[in-house]
Amino acid sequence: MFHLHLVSDATGETINSVTRACLAQFEGADPIEHNWTLIRTRGQMDKAMSGIAAEPGLVLFTLVNDKLRQELKEGCRRLQIPCIPVLDPVIAALGSFLGKTSRGEPGRQHEMDAEYFARIDAMSFALSHDDGQSSWNYEEADVILVGVSRTSKTPTCVYLANRGVKAANVPVVPSCPLPPELLTVHRPLIVGLTKDPTSLVQVRRNRLRLLNEGQETDYVDAQMVRQEVAAARRLCGERGWPIIDVSRRSIEETAAAILQLLDRHRAGEKNLTTAAIEAGQE
Repeated sequence: MFHLHLVSDATGETINSVTRACLAQFEGADPIEHNWTLIRTRGQMDKAMSGIAAEPGLVLFTLVNDKLRQELKEGCRRLQIPCIPVLDPVIAALGSFLGKTSRGEPGRQHEMDAEYFARIDAMSFALSHDDGQSSWNYEEADVILVGVSRTSKTPTCVYLANRGVKAANVPVVPSCPLPPELLTVHRPLIVGLTKDPTSLVQVRRNRLRLLNEGQETDYVDAQMVRQEVAAARRLCGERGWPIIDVSRRSIEETAAAILQLLDRHRAGEKNLTTAAIEAGQE
């Protein structure tokens, strides 16, 4: 166990993502995290430094204000603890390549510009088109995810929405017809999500346990689930929809595969089923 201080002049989203990616490479690395966000004044920095002094440990920061940066570096030097500016190498490389100087304004990635409002619009779309809702305007979607219950359709749609992608999802339920609008759309990319039946049964059992539903039904019967998954895969195959197996994928990895397929779809590629297989996505 060790103390890890993450200091940011904005929401801390960037430094948290970088830290997660780096820590994943070290087995058993289990830090006690201290998040110091929206540090934009001398008083806020003094408070952060007091916390760092009380629990000394590695300091990572994303600060663009020179005075606050120097105060943090000097404070860490006095405490004899490492202080690492995680974005400096990237900003320096971009500045050199572009021949420009960084503007040094905190939180610019969170400005309420057109891109920001596009993400909000995409989030609203995902929420109103969850679980087969609002099928009447599927043509406005960028992506439609189809799959049996508990294949991470909803969280994947929410993640895609945060990237500005309008995503809907439709459950494939035994003996329940799909929305006719799904079968006639032309603009959206339709992707099937599937999961290993054994893993799927376990996920569903855990879900029922959380809901205090202990009754055995076809929903968690191993044989019925295998048939359900096979039928969903046949549906996608017949329709030419690419399939992504999410059994061993995180939401982020599934979304990355979908975004790759979306780029190909927008470029006019036709046989995305083959493209998915070639990319190792099925």
